[in-house]
Amino acid sequence: MSDRTKQKVHVITMGCVKNTVDSEKLMAQLRLSNFEIVPSIEGADVAVINTCGFIDAAKEESIDMIIEQVKRKGSGSLRKVYAMGCLTERYRQELTVEIPELDGIFGSNQIPDVVRSLGAEYRSELLGERMLSTPSHFAYLKISEGCDNPCSFCAIPLMRGRHVSRPVEEIISEAESLAAKGVKELIIIGQDTTAYGLDRYGKRRIATLLPMVADIPGIAWVRLMYAYPAQFPPDLLEVIAGHPRVCRYLDLPVQHAADNVLRSMRRGITRKSLLDLICRIRDAGIALRTTLIVGYPGESAEDFGLLESFVRETGFARLGVFTYSMEEGTTAYPLGDPVPPEEKERRKGVIMEIQKGISVERNEALVGSRLRVLIDRAEDGLYVGRTEQDAPEIDNEVFVSAPGPLTPGTFSDVEIHDATEYDLYGRV
Repeated sequence: MSDRTKQKVHVITMGCVKNTVDSEKLMAQLRLSNFEIVPSIEGADVAVINTCGFIDAAKEESIDMIIEQVKRKGSGSLRKVYAMGCLTERYRQELTVEIPELDGIFGSNQIPDVVRSLGAEYRSELLGERMLSTPSHFAYLKISEGCDNPCSFCAIPLMRGRHVSRPVEEIISEAESLAAKGVKELIIIGQDTTAYGLDRYGKRRIATLLPMVADIPGIAWVRLMYAYPAQFPPDLLEVIAGHPRVCRYLDLPVQHAADNVLRSMRRGITRKSLLDLICRIRDAGIALRTTLIVGYPGESAEDFGLLESFVRETGFARLGVFTYSMEEGTTAYPLGDPVPPEEKERRKGVIMEIQKGISVERNEALVGSRLRVLIDRAEDGLYVGRTEQDAPEIDNEVFVSAPGPLTPGTFSDVEIHDATEYDLYGRV
């Protein structure tokens, strides 16, 4: 048996689901080159860390993970440690100097180089092959890489480059392969999914792509994440609202709602335009998820008050909040970081408390209704699933009791009998 055949690799994924897809593609390449992909670091010879460099907290987690695995190597528990992804794209030179124990440092778009460095053959004909790390009934489908938007706070273009749309044929082929493996729900991702097609086809084609994916045999749900509010394609809402297998759900990160903050953030949209777009989304019967940033440089008490009123007025179905992170190389970097950390956390808490009340009210209104639920897993004598208004890991869950066994990846009609701020409880 060759040395390569004996190697056991554990891939550690940090950060967002876009990294999850990259890790799944890396694992598929390695597995087809006779490497063993192991689920635990304890059983591995080699660790590959797919890092995140989005904000300070994510960077710290990635660095801590690298240091932890390098220590394992020093103690003899691992033979080699490699790092890849967004953090290494931004800080390759610093990591080379500060953590020389790493056996390889690769950027965010260097999967072929990682594969070859491990001694495997990179097979370009396996471009869409994935080794799923999600439950087998749902998967993320990345339709583009990079971003062309000029947001002042965001370092993604520095790490991921310009927006590049994948060919339609390549996306459909990968989606068909996932459906053939039993995937029921495809979650469409990219740094800016609503820009899909601009670079390759000369116009936004996300509204054309979604039905093509949803019409693949075996696919029951298609969910769209990471839409950009400025220059939102008007034909998209009709597809989301009208296609029976496209979830009536939209992830639209708005980031803020005060005009002078939006202007400094270079978001390309005003408060009024945001409200108009949100009204159109709501009128189409689509559940809306968003993310916000508090503590941006220059965010005054008045600006924050406008954000509070915006959250109350719009009543988002789902909402998350980040505190501002000062990132080198961004256009907001020279503005400094004048809002104290404790004030950022206070503002975050205020927004989340408002959203908690909105979520309680929305969930309690569902008591007595009957919902179609996709079962994700069994837990503590109950089954846990999601409605079409909920993405995995970040949104609400439904805890289901049933007279007989339910299979993950199947749908059940569930009558809701109780609700909390972020969960529903029901019975088949």
